[in-house]
Amino acid sequence: MSDRSRRIGLGGEPRAPWAVDPAASRGRLHGEPTSPTRTPFQRDRDRIVHSTAFRRLAHKTQVFLPHEGDHFRSRLTHTIEVAQIARALARAFRLDEDLAEALALGHDLGHTPFGHAGERAMERAMADFGGFDHNAQTLRIVTRLERRYADFDGLNLSWEALEGLVKHNGPLVDGAGRPLAAAHGMHAAPAELPYAIREYAALQDLWLWSWPSLEAQCAAIADDIAYDAHDIDDGLRAGLVDLESLADVPLVGTVVREVADRHPGLERPRFQQEVIRRIITRMVEDVIVAGLARLEDHLPGSSDDVRNAGRALVAFSAEMQAADRAIKTFLFRTVYRAEAVMVKMRAAEGVVEALFATYMAEPQDLPAEWRRDLDLADRPRLARRVCDYIAGMTDRFALAEHRRLTGDAPDLG
Repeated sequence: MSDRSRRIGLGGEPRAPWAVDPAASRGRLHGEPTSPTRTPFQRDRDRIVHSTAFRRLAHKTQVFLPHEGDHFRSRLTHTIEVAQIARALARAFRLDEDLAEALALGHDLGHTPFGHAGERAMERAMADFGGFDHNAQTLRIVTRLERRYADFDGLNLSWEALEGLVKHNGPLVDGAGRPLAAAHGMHAAPAELPYAIREYAALQDLWLWSWPSLEAQCAAIADDIAYDAHDIDDGLRAGLVDLESLADVPLVGTVVREVADRHPGLERPRFQQEVIRRIITRMVEDVIVAGLARLEDHLPGSSDDVRNAGRALVAFSAEMQAADRAIKTFLFRTVYRAEAVMVKMRAAEGVVEALFATYMAEPQDLPAEWRRDLDLADRPRLARRVCDYIAGMTDRFALAEHRRLTGDAPDLG
């Protein structure tokens, strides 16, 4: 253990002072008796795992459509990988591992079918009705759309879980409540927050102006690590990327050369897996070292000190940040925008657009439970109901509904 690690207490000791304390949770919107056997964050994790939205992730696209092969990742396999990395980071920083795991397991619940293609189509469809944002949709699912409990809609997660889900990438508004551009991936700040976040903010203050807990920061950066490493893996499997093309990509090229030097003649599948394993290890270790340095600089005495730190404390070093950007640029060009992928993604966008248009024109095609208490003359409310219904679909169900309603069966295989 390094001197720095000893000074701040890394290495398996009890929970650090900057960790979220489950005994001091800010509670749930709907009061419930405490559990004699589980902490609040263990209950959050379990509720997410048992939710309908979580099960559906098994049949939602990550990057490639499931029809392209049995070994490509779905939203569920990606989510499990993110949870493993998030928990490892939380353990290293002596955080609440259960909260970090819950946030990782729940972070993609709001994604539409067909990955980012479905999201793009839904953003266009909802442009005149309050918009669509997958993080906001996650909040809507866990606070409203899941219907498993007799006493409330949603999962009634803890304040800390909701806070982490809605702003794991950083503050959403400034001190005056104005939306921040960076939080929404825009060059200019949007005029207002996504609909679901505005709606819920009227019920419970999630401190949208502050940074999230370190547990949420672990889940967020674990998502980046999983994306980088595993999308390279899927790109290699799909033949969109080869090892030679990775030679000039920062970090990745170095790792490829290391494996080639250490294991000459290693068969290609085993070679690829060794490369992916080392990329993950290198990135995780970088986060830990860089995070230790930031924690030593700030020495937060509580999780609220973390929220008021003014920046993320769990983050890559400057060198690894540059490598992360380069990897994402490479993947965008060679994988996400490969014509073989884009052909199917354009067809998938068409499926989502057609479903939305059909349900808006013929609301009676919605299931009876989705038409309940719905004023068909209230177009914004109808659009939100249609959006909720489509966003919850798996790829397979969306294709089946498209075929039933339009008679068309686009080739997404």
